[in-house]
Amino acid sequence: MGISISEIEKNLGSEASLLKHTCKTIPKESLHLPSADVVDTIYAASNRNNNVLRSLQSIIGHGRLANTGYVSILPVDQGIEHSGGASFAPNPIYFDPENIVKLAIEGGCNAVASTYGVLAAVSRKYAHKIPFIVKINHNEFLSYPNKYDQIMFGTVEEAAQMGAVAVGATIYFGSHESDRQIVEVAQAFERAHELGLATILWCYLRNNDFKKDGVDYHTSADLTGQANHIGVTIQADIIKQKLPTNNGGYNALKFGKTHAKVYSDLTTDNPIDLTRYQVANCYMGRMGLINSGGESKGATDLAEAITTAVVNKRAGGMGLISGRKAFQKPLKEGVALLNAIQDVYLCKEVTIA
Repeated sequence: MGISISEIEKNLGSEASLLKHTCKTIPKESLHLPSADVVDTIYAASNRNNNVLRSLQSIIGHGRLANTGYVSILPVDQGIEHSGGASFAPNPIYFDPENIVKLAIEGGCNAVASTYGVLAAVSRKYAHKIPFIVKINHNEFLSYPNKYDQIMFGTVEEAAQMGAVAVGATIYFGSHESDRQIVEVAQAFERAHELGLATILWCYLRNNDFKKDGVDYHTSADLTGQANHIGVTIQADIIKQKLPTNNGGYNALKFGKTHAKVYSDLTTDNPIDLTRYQVANCYMGRMGLINSGGESKGATDLAEAITTAVVNKRAGGMGLISGRKAFQKPLKEGVALLNAIQDVYLCKEVTIA
């Protein structure tokens, strides 16, 4: 039995008004919303081949959210992105790749996303039991001084050979290295589609100059929206993006091009409306938007995860991809958190705004 609408409302606390918000910016009728037949109605109309469609369906048809159109994915690439110690010291069992996959299975996830090494180490035992998403590039985070660049760790062929149904990659939009990363990932995604694998892009911004006057615009709706738009342009099937926390990055940083109506007509300060703009930049939802769960903060993790899921679902998003909030806890608590996220998407009272 999942959590009820009253429990969802209780966890939202002071933000319970999110459940009643009506989006008056980009109307819900303009969106392509998640549905049980999303592969047939949306992806099948694209240039994706039959094997890609089968791979997408294997993700959408798995776990507690099977055939709802929504997805709950467990991502554990932090052993490289943030270091193994920083990621797994709170719960050392996850140094063992099998426990990562077990958490995704017991947590009822649609898929598990991790590194070549993690998934390869247990692929013969689990690749047929839960969809694998292989993260193909990383910021290795051991260079001194630290640098921030996504480099390829293997080939798409390797991912296909271990039984993966999809590949994931990160681009640091706004960074000096982004041009190279865009080319590399676009080519990798083309090869993935040739081999029948789906593609998921971590659309992150990274540039120290995106912080100005004490405000961090790395999660600005207008900038992240444009990152999404570039992501779907290089044929990502699903976009992973951080939940927007502010807006007006273009104007504050005085670069690029935007339009006054982005701020007057297409967005408000409400997080659902800001996220709706991210969805709009994913071809009005033709390519699904999944928001990331963010870092673990301990006692507030459950409430934060539920809030993020409510915002994503009501905005028109496709689901949540949450890692640290789940795997930095004992297994039972991690499973409960993943289930709570899924319950938001299963709750019929949480509707599109």
